[in-house]
Amino acid sequence: RAGRPVADPAMAARIDALEKSATSLRSDVANLRAQSDKTASALNDAKSAPGTAAPDLSALNDRIAQLERASKSERAELAQQGAKIADAKAKDDKPLRFVVAAALLDVAVRHGDPYQSQLSAARSLAAKPDMLKPLDTFASSGIPTPVALSRELLNIVPKLSPPAETQTSGTGIVERLQAGASKLVRIERTDGVGNDRGAIVTRVTAAALRNDFVEARRELKTLPEADRAPAQAWLDKADARDAALAASRKFADDAMADLAKSAQ
Repeated sequence: RAGRPVADPAMAARIDALEKSATSLRSDVANLRAQSDKTASALNDAKSAPGTAAPDLSALNDRIAQLERASKSERAELAQQGAKIADAKAKDDKPLRFVVAAALLDVAVRHGDPYQSQLSAARSLAAKPDMLKPLDTFASSGIPTPVALSRELLNIVPKLSPPAETQTSGTGIVERLQAGASKLVRIERTDGVGNDRGAIVTRVTAAALRNDFVEARRELKTLPEADRAPAQAWLDKADARDAALAASRKFADDAMADLAKSAQ
């Protein structure tokens, strides 16, 4: 990590000392072996001369054995310390990899791009992979934009409008007078004011034309369940979009918090 040593300074110093010690021991062993070889050669020469006593090489052989054991011990400790550093480095890198994966995922999500590979990478690092489940819905297609949702809703609006009133075809004079009177006094608002079905649909349409799908959804939810049934799938999609965006943001926030905690 930038601005932070990869390994513990004390551990690094210990490893440096071990490496120097191992090098020194190898040199000592090599020198003693050379000395042993010379002694053995001299011994062979001495054996050929009559009356010459064989020299005692036990001390020299013991010293070589001690140095070999020490060298082996030093190499084992060096390997152990190296393994510890590798493990510490892997653990140390995880918070940073967590942040990078979360950032790449969040960027793809908010740009409306497909994010299957980013989601897989993030899930492999997440302590709680289930928190990313809301993102599965749009992984292959990308998060729908407000413009796209508004256009979809405009295609649904005609199905939400109240049915046209059927005119009675009464033949009596009373029926004809009632029909004519209803036409005279009927006033239909076009400004979307009111809580009747027609007014709500008018406001939904106006919001969709402004690409304000949040307002359109709010108005839709004021309709009775039966009246908004044609738009229920659209409502579920809009809610799923919000859940996916929230999950992506929460994952990115958790990654940053984990990085800050590991730096302390």
